[in-house]
Amino acid sequence: MRVAICDDEAEMRKLLAEKVRRHCLEAEILLLQSGREVTALYPAPQILLLDIGLPDMDGMEAARAFREKNKDTVLIFITALEEYVFQAFDVGAFHYLVKPFTDEKFAKVLLAAVSQVKEAGLPAGFLEKCIWVKRKGVRTKVLLEDIQYAEVYNRKIILHRIDGDVEYYGKMAELEKMAGEDFFRTHRAYLVNLKHVVRYDAATVSLEQGTALMAKPKFPEFVKRYMKYNQKAR
Repeated sequence: MRVAICDDEAEMRKLLAEKVRRHCLEAEILLLQSGREVTALYPAPQILLLDIGLPDMDGMEAARAFREKNKDTVLIFITALEEYVFQAFDVGAFHYLVKPFTDEKFAKVLLAAVSQVKEAGLPAGFLEKCIWVKRKGVRTKVLLEDIQYAEVYNRKIILHRIDGDVEYYGKMAELEKMAGEDFFRTHRAYLVNLKHVVRYDAATVSLEQGTALMAKPKFPEFVKRYMKYNQKAR
């Protein structure tokens, strides 16, 4: 999911980006500082956090120009200017947050926006299913469909992909939650992508590249989930 943040203050952009990452780990975040950058956005983000008091083109004007080409983006104004609240409805704003606001209020609005994006029935590909992993200060984008399986080794999570592995420190439970129903936790140390399963039995799951362990108590539920996945994929 792509989230764009437009504010002319660098510290505010940084603060908002941290808040988004805290509540939406899989988000790809774009940082903008002018209204003209907003009007030039392509492809459109799923969520746009937009300040109004911008130096070149005010946020309301930028929102109008943006809306001419992008009707589906969830627009949230974040501003210290209360007087524009009624104009916000004219550009289909989802919410109007007045600075300063609490972390709780921001989280509530952001998560509601994320839910609206997911429930909107947007065209395939509009919501790019990915996660961002951070290691040694570097953030790497990983498409979920490219992950064959994940395993825990030496307190690190290893994402096994066709084009190379990605390692980072994290919790498998968090990855499992982010990955969704197309993945299955076959073992406490393994999470497999059902798309890449080639063979399986009560002890192991063979992927296109690599093998994951199967905990015997998990096997019946795995078979059910895999059958359900195949029916959905047809």
